[in-house]
Amino acid sequence: MKSFVNYDQYSDFSIHNIPFGVAVFGKEYIACATRIGDQVVDLATLYDFGYFEEIEGLKENVFEAYTLNEFIELGKPVTNAVREKLQQLFQEGSMLSKDEKTIQECFYELDKVEMMMPVHVQNYTDFYSSIEHATNVGKMFRDPENALLPNWKHLPVGYHGRASSIVVSGIDFHRPKGQTKPADSDKPVFGPSKQLDFELEMAFIVNKNTEMGESISTSEAEDAIFGMVLFNDWSARDIQSWEYVPLGPFLGKNFCSSVSPWVVTLEALELFRTLTPVQDPEVLDYLKFEGNKNFDIHLEVYLQPENSEENLICKSNFKYMYWNMAQQLAHHTVNGCNVEVGDLYASGTISGKEENSFGSMLELTWRGQNPLKLSNGEERKFINDNDSIIMKGFAEKDGIRVGFGEVKGKVLPAL
Repeated sequence: MKSFVNYDQYSDFSIHNIPFGVAVFGKEYIACATRIGDQVVDLATLYDFGYFEEIEGLKENVFEAYTLNEFIELGKPVTNAVREKLQQLFQEGSMLSKDEKTIQECFYELDKVEMMMPVHVQNYTDFYSSIEHATNVGKMFRDPENALLPNWKHLPVGYHGRASSIVVSGIDFHRPKGQTKPADSDKPVFGPSKQLDFELEMAFIVNKNTEMGESISTSEAEDAIFGMVLFNDWSARDIQSWEYVPLGPFLGKNFCSSVSPWVVTLEALELFRTLTPVQDPEVLDYLKFEGNKNFDIHLEVYLQPENSEENLICKSNFKYMYWNMAQQLAHHTVNGCNVEVGDLYASGTISGKEENSFGSMLELTWRGQNPLKLSNGEERKFINDNDSIIMKGFAEKDGIRVGFGEVKGKVLPAL
């Protein structure tokens, strides 16, 4: 496929991608959108011009919306048909390529739009599915010889997080405050976190509602997953380490999480499927699956001090995940937990075996023992005020590139 829209060969948003998001056009008008190269396309106006008339199940303009929820709830027969139609329209020689009026009305330069949260997140779950990350944390905080807890290889460990504080890329936040317990103190103190961290994650978004009592099997899971985003699960390590016993993360996690604005569909990632790592011991029957359920997605993390350049501090890959998305959703619902359109399920920190592939400052600096040296001469044990963290992700194979762009957030001083 070759597009009539010109874009760089290394663009994350090739004609093979066709992601979905929500944009503010002209500072006032909000609508669902897609992107090709550096052109953001207004899908609501494209619908009004009759370009989706033949798609069954798309009888009203669901793109006139502040979120993708109504669109993705139509299910894959409709959302896949829309994506495939857009691929046809963006090709050289298409009807749209010759329709100058529609192009003028619907196509916007990237710097002329503002991206919004792509979905309304009803519920948010965070998993803990990287064996390398879980092992590193276990070595740091528990017994290095028994780093993984007894349940870890038998089920995808997870917890329910706070949906209201998930924000889109580019939204800055203030350093969180809370209780911490310094090692040299016999009682806790209150104040800003001194160990603020990022967590390199990806997340999937659900496209259906189920009733209480229903479950989704591993074979059904991908039909319920609309697509994926990059996810930064900001973490206050010192707050978390004091509060998490016995009920787990709370103030150390709920102050902010950041997502990339473009949702990349599973269909766009089909070419990049790969094997899930060998799971030993054998999992229970409801967690068994067939086929390649992992995806080869290259991930990078950059730390940028204020008024300085970006520093590449991590190169990892989503394919490392021990527990895959189908298993995560199957486990989440096996007890009858109902899901809702827009629910977001984060992978947990994605770390590889090499030190430069560790997906958090906690691991990269080994709890502050080995500070990172930056290009401006400064060092970092954790994240300082006015630092920005930028995460990027893309898949590439056989000359085809499909990417997520970036998710970026800046840490402001505590209020």
